Amino acid sequence: LLIGTGAVVTGAIGLVKQVSSSYGQLQQSIGGIETLFGESAQKVIENANNAYTTAGISANEYMQQVTSFSASLLQSLGGDTQKACDSADMAIRDMADNSNKMGTSMEMITNAYQGFAKQNYTMLDNLKLGYGGTKEEMQRLLEDATALSGVEYDLDSYADVVDAIHVIQTEMGITGTT
Repeated sequence: LLIGTGAVVTGAIGLVKQVSSSYGQLQQSIGGIETLFGESAQKVIENANNAYTTAGISANEYMQQVTSFSASLLQSLGGDTQKACDSADMAIRDMADNSNKMGTSMEMITNAYQGFAKQNYTMLDNLKLGYGGTKEEMQRLLEDATALSGVEYDLDSYADVVDAIHVIQTEMGITGTT
């Protein structure tokens, strides 16, 4: 009986620690979103709260991913936080769709998008869209997206890169699969 009680107590303590740690991470993520998105932060938080159904990830993972590339996204959109919210949500959904349809781990896709935010295209081939991991191949992706959409995409704009990937994935039937 004492051994069983001890195991339950040990398990309960472990659960409390895990919950406390998760709550702390969530609060840290919310703080980052509020800092980066200001008055538009609530929309990102709402998108994060729906991320389980829209992208198959937790709210905390959603916010961490958005935070990882939002500075580049905001800069490429001239600081427009509302557009950045929409673009970030599209990027996260596209990442999840790509992972679900092409079988690449979400971590590899996240790393690729974070690289794109730094104008590093070596992981473009992680998306399995038929483009190699070079700047020239990303430029080719942008040109292909321009041909499909009629919109001119600029390699120096992270928002344009995200939009172009969306166009290509939509054309390939990847978009909306999550």
